[in-house]
Amino acid sequence: MTALVKVRDLRMHFPINSGLLRRQTGAVKAVDGVSFDILEGETLGLVGESGCGKSTCGRAVLRLYDITGGTIEIDGRAIEHLSQSDLRQMRTTMQMVFQDPQASLNPRMTVGAIIGEPLLEHTNLSRAEREEQVQVLMDQVGLNRAFVNRYPHEFSGGQRQRIGIARALALNPKFIVCDEPIAALDVSIQAQVVNLLEELQDRLGLTYLFISHDLSMVRHIADRVAVMYLGKVVELAPRDALYDAPLHPYTEALLSAVPEPDPALAGQKKGRIVLQGDVPSPANPPEGCNFCTRCPRVMDVCRRIDPEFREVAPGHWAACHLHDAEYNANAGQTA
Repeated sequence: MTALVKVRDLRMHFPINSGLLRRQTGAVKAVDGVSFDILEGETLGLVGESGCGKSTCGRAVLRLYDITGGTIEIDGRAIEHLSQSDLRQMRTTMQMVFQDPQASLNPRMTVGAIIGEPLLEHTNLSRAEREEQVQVLMDQVGLNRAFVNRYPHEFSGGQRQRIGIARALALNPKFIVCDEPIAALDVSIQAQVVNLLEELQDRLGLTYLFISHDLSMVRHIADRVAVMYLGKVVELAPRDALYDAPLHPYTEALLSAVPEPDPALAGQKKGRIVLQGDVPSPANPPEGCNFCTRCPRVMDVCRRIDPEFREVAPGHWAACHLHDAEYNANAGQTA
């Protein structure tokens, strides 16, 4: 299976200006050297705690920001240096579902106008054809056609998110970034939205980058999972391999915080790993490994050398010095 999305060494640094002349005195390294592929038709889950750079990474991949460095290839086309006007042609291939449907929908536009806006901007359909396509899109996401002239404030949170999904689907994209699409919804509605996304993926052959801090939901929807910490991906693996046998101490700590709903299995769950200290500032990350200030298994080398992000097991990538000895031993046997 071919990769629809290829990201290499993606960096998104926001300048810090200070002083009377507002000169740049530093940078917030929101995304700092991220690499991954997303295969056609799969869902890559991107997880991590708040402030780790997940949403910034998703927006940077779609070039909603002018990136600091790295390469982005979507559907065989490099887009890292394209101007925003040139990117308009690519918007039919890549779309986004935003986190807060209340904030991402124009309150002065009707549902029909919101869903039909991409068709107005990017196609030559007549008004009647646009209206028909809007109704088809509303059917696809489970919205009543009779609501086409209503405004966003007249809908519930789950319905507003369905409007956002319908808008993203309007141009028949291949790749959709879902930026915490269920975070602002009630728990009872979250499963409905995720099931809708899965159903649309199966029917339309969509490829997702699913950003979330809900590890249970990511386990349900993702094929592979990438774990971010302080602007970097520290582990990337197939879903079951990552959840059953994490290789990075940060991933272990994250998974230990996920509650076990089955009382019979709750007693078998390993103890909670409580990390000490706070997350360092992305404007001043620690020397060496970003996680060295909080890692319960930190070594001296971790404070000096940033670990290489490499394939520790087949398809299982990690950036951790704990696997250096194993890596070097295997390299010696190969030699």
